Amino acid sequence: MPQDLRRILEACAPAEAEWVGLRRVRTAGRGWQAKDGKFESAYDFTDEGYMVEVLFAGQFGYAATASPGSAAMKAAAARALELARSAQAWASFRFQPAARPPTVLGWETRRALRSSLGGDLLSRHAIRLTEAMRVSEKIVLASAELVLRDLVSELVSTSGAAIEQETSLLLCGYQAVARDGSVTQRRSSHGMGSSTNQGGRELLDLDSGEAGARAVALQAIELLEAEECPSMRADLVLAPDQMMLQIHESVGHPLELDRILGDERNYAGSSFVRLEDIGSLQYGSPLMNVSFDPGVPSEAASYAADDIGNPARKEFIIKDGILVRALGSLESQARSGLAGVANQRAQDWFRAPIDRMANLNLEAGSDRVGNIIAGIERGVWMESNRSWSIDDHRNKFQFGCEYARLIEDGRFTRTLRNPNYRGISATFWKNLFKVGEASSLGVLGTPNCGKGEPNQVITVGHASPVCAFRDVEIFGGGA
Repeated sequence: MPQDLRRILEACAPAEAEWVGLRRVRTAGRGWQAKDGKFESAYDFTDEGYMVEVLFAGQFGYAATASPGSAAMKAAAARALELARSAQAWASFRFQPAARPPTVLGWETRRALRSSLGGDLLSRHAIRLTEAMRVSEKIVLASAELVLRDLVSELVSTSGAAIEQETSLLLCGYQAVARDGSVTQRRSSHGMGSSTNQGGRELLDLDSGEAGARAVALQAIELLEAEECPSMRADLVLAPDQMMLQIHESVGHPLELDRILGDERNYAGSSFVRLEDIGSLQYGSPLMNVSFDPGVPSEAASYAADDIGNPARKEFIIKDGILVRALGSLESQARSGLAGVANQRAQDWFRAPIDRMANLNLEAGSDRVGNIIAGIERGVWMESNRSWSIDDHRNKFQFGCEYARLIEDGRFTRTLRNPNYRGISATFWKNLFKVGEASSLGVLGTPNCGKGEPNQVITVGHASPVCAFRDVEIFGGGA
C-alpha cells in the first residue's frame, strides 16, 4: 500500500496548493510472436514513473518524473504549481478540491489461476497456433501474438486518498491469410487485438486455442471461393466481435463528455450529441440498454476507481433507448452540471487523466440466435471488423468485416466475402430490433483506443450479444 508514496507527497507538496495528488504507475509487459510454424520474436519491458497533480486557484497543473529522488519530485511539484498558476489567464472554469475525492481502497484483477506463465510455454503456444492454421497450401501467412501486461497504479493525495490497484491483462491474437490466384482473404481471431481480457493463467486454454486457430484458417480458405457481398438494403445481424466496434465508435466516443464539451474538436472531432440531449435523446430502439460497468471480472477495463480516485460503479448510459447520462468524469460533470461516471483515466504515469471509455457494454436481451436468424427473410450476418471509418461528429460511419453469410427465408445459404455496411449513428440504433440472450454474449476488448493531445492509447472493454438491425445499407468490396 502506498505509505512510502505518502511520505514523498508530504515532502514535495507545495504549501500554496489547494490540493496535491501523487500517482505512481509501474508497468511490466512481455510479448511473443510466431509466424508460419516458427518462433519470430519476443520482447519484454518495464516502466515506472510519477505524476504530480496540483490544484491552485481552481486550475490543475501536471508534471511527471521518472525519478523518485527528492530533488526530482520537488522540481515536478514546483513545475505543476507553475503551470496551474499560469493557467489563470486562460481559465474557463474554476475547479474545487471535490473534483478529487479522498478515496481509500485496494483492488486487483480476479485471477482463477495465479501461477505465472513461462516464456517457453507462451512461445510454444504461439508456434502451435500458427501450425494449427496451416491447413492448406493456400494459407500463405499464419501469425500469432501473445502479450501479457501487468500494471500497478498507486495514488495518494493531501485530502486523504490512498489507492492501490493491480491489473493483469492477456492479449491472444492470431490470423490466417489465404490466397488463390488474384484473390486474397484474411481471417483473424475476432479482429486482431480484440481478444484482450483481464485474468490469470486460466485465460490461455491451449486446446481450445488450437481449435479456434484451425477454424479461422478454414474460414479464410472458404472465403476464397465465396461470392462477393451484394449491394442491397436488408437486415443486418452482427456478431459480438463486430458489435464491439459498433459500440466503441458510434456510442462510446460520441458520448465522452469532454468531447461533447469541445475538448477534442481540433484533434479527433466533436459529437453529434449536444449537452441538452442528455436525459431525453432517443438514441436507439427500446431494446437498447448500454451500461458503463468497470465491475465485470474478466473484461479488459475493469477497476475499482479511476485515475483521480473516483469510485467506480455500474451506471446505465442508455436505458430503453433513451440517453440518460454521458461518459463524463468528475471534472466534466462539474463543467456541465450533468451526471457522469468514474472514467477519468490516463495511459501512463506521464499523461494527465482525461474522459475515456472503460467497459461499455450492451446488455443481453431475450432472443435466441436461432430465432433471430429464423425471423429474417433476407439479410446478412457479419463477423470480425476489418476496416472502419467515421466522421468527425461520430455520426456517419462505414465499417467492413472479414466474414459474412447470406440469410434467406430464415436460414444461412451462402458465405460472402468483403462485406461492408454504412449508416448514421443517430438513426442506425433506432433500427435495432433483436438483441440476443446472455448465451450469445461476447466479452472482448481493445488495447489501442487512441484519444487526446498528446495522444493516449488505452485499453477498453466491450461486451455485447448478437444483435440485428433493420434496413441497413450493405455492399461488397467492389462497390
